[in-house]
Parts: sequence; structure tokens; C-alpha cells
Amino acid sequence: MLDAPRLSVVIPVRNEAENIGPLIAEIEAALPALPHEIICVDDGSTDATAAVLAEAARSAPLRVLRHRLSCGQSAAVISGVKAARGAWIATLDGDGQNDPADIPALLATAEREGPWVLIAGHRVVRRDSTVKRVTSRLANRVRGRLLGDATPDSSCGLKVFPRALFLEMPHFDHMHRFLPALALRAGARVVSVPVNHRPRRHGRSNYGTLDRLAVSVLDLLGVAWLLRRGKRPELIES
Repeated sequence: MLDAPRLSVVIPVRNEAENIGPLIAEIEAALPALPHEIICVDDGSTDATAAVLAEAARSAPLRVLRHRLSCGQSAAVISGVKAARGAWIATLDGDGQNDPADIPALLATAEREGPWVLIAGHRVVRRDSTVKRVTSRLANRVRGRLLGDATPDSSCGLKVFPRALFLEMPHFDHMHRFLPALALRAGARVVSVPVNHRPRRHGRSNYGTLDRLAVSVLDLLGVAWLLRRGKRPELIES
């Protein structure tokens, strides 16, 4: 049996045939001496993503999981983390906008601040459209006010956390937007670290502004309910 890697890089991907190959190569360049695995979860892609991943797996420590039908980004992250063998998880989006070169610094921060911690990327300079930047900024403010997650960029896909922490969280659709709040609910610390953000090179986002707004209110109310109901007893052994 192979030794467990130190880090599992989990990438949810859907219809990113032009972006995912270069992204995997960048991850390998960023982690030359770190024992790691890459897990790509193909969330029901209908383009050539599956073929690109099969080719990439010939030379990279890549494991490919596939959802027969698209179940959403959160479901892909959940599938990837459950399958991971590393004690630490790094997540990033499959569109190439997150920079894999930031992963080593985030992991070093996690190991220094840990073991029960979530490191959240903070895209200080966003490379998105004006509409997307404005709506994201507004969503972060509303989320921070309602949930008290004290995270300036909760929706950044680049995060590092212990696999065990993620497995303690409640799993539901769109949970990836609320990982800092869910980590706090699980008794973890949350630390934000500035990261690079890049323009999308190919294709277009699978998630539009209206899609995000349509689910945000119900999601916020649901997570707020979870936070109020989440109690962690302090155990005293006798």
C-alpha cells in the first residue's frame, strides 16, 4: 500500500478542458518536493475534460473521479475530500484563476497555526468583471454580518484545512461558499492569507451572478440556523 501523501489537492471541475491541463502542470511545478496527490472531480462535464484528465494522469500523481451527472461544486468538493488520503487538503477552482504557487505558503501557515485551522485565500486584487467584483463584495459583507465568520473573501476557492475538520462539517449543496463559518462552528480557527488571482484564460464561468443570488438568501438563513444550533460541549474526563 502506498504511503499517504502529506497533502491532497482537490479540484472540482466541469467543462474546463482548456484550463485543467495547464493547471495540473502548474500544481506539479509548485509542489516539486512535497508528497502530494491531485484529485480532480469531474462534475458531469460534457466537453473534452475527461480526455484531458486521462492524459494528464499519465504523468502526474492524479486521481480522477467523475459524477455521471452534474451535482454542483460542493458535491464535487465533498467527493474529492472523502476520497483523499492526505491529512491536509488544499482546494482550488478548476478554471485556473487561483494560483497554485500560493499553496506552499498556505500549507506552511496551516501547519504553523494548526492543527485545527482553516486557511482561507483572500483575493486582494480580483481579476473578474466589475459586476462580479461588486456582487461578491456585497455578499461577503452580508455574510460576515449575519454569520460573523470574520473572513474578507469567504468564496475564494483556494483554501487549506485538515481533512478531519471537513469531515466534521455538515455537508450540503453550496456549502463551499460557507467553509469559514462551518469551520468556526466545528471549533476551528480561521486565518485569511492574501493570494494571487488571475483572469480566466478560456471558457466562461459555470456559475452566473443570478445563480449565486438566487440561492444566497436561503443558504445564509440555513447556515445561520446551523450556527445557532451548533454547541460543542467541553469534556471533562474523570
